[in-house]
Amino acid sequence: MTGEVRDPGLQPERTRLAWRRTTLSCTVAAVLAARQAVHGGDVSAAGVLGAGLSLLVWVAFLVVAHRRIAALGRGRPRALRGPAAVAAAGCTVALAGFAVAVVL
Repeated sequence: MTGEVRDPGLQPERTRLAWRRTTLSCTVAAVLAARQAVHGGDVSAAGVLGAGLSLLVWVAFLVVAHRRIAALGRGRPRALRGPAAVAAAGCTVALAGFAVAVVL
């Protein structure tokens, strides 16, 4: 068993595609939040703040996702580190929370 090189097969490509799909979902959520905040005549401060924070979180998620996608493009990608995983999860939860602020 020692000295054997594990062939990752298509797993890195599937993971890279999953990151791209998640990035697209976050993009749609941020755009819809911004649209909801400025749509119609009743623009609230909470809605604008929620949309602005959603856009900031979206940019943070893009940075995390871009770094992960680039790492998966290399020969043998390392496992996702703790801080990057916490950042991605935090961005997802924050985006959901800010979406609630935009709707209210």
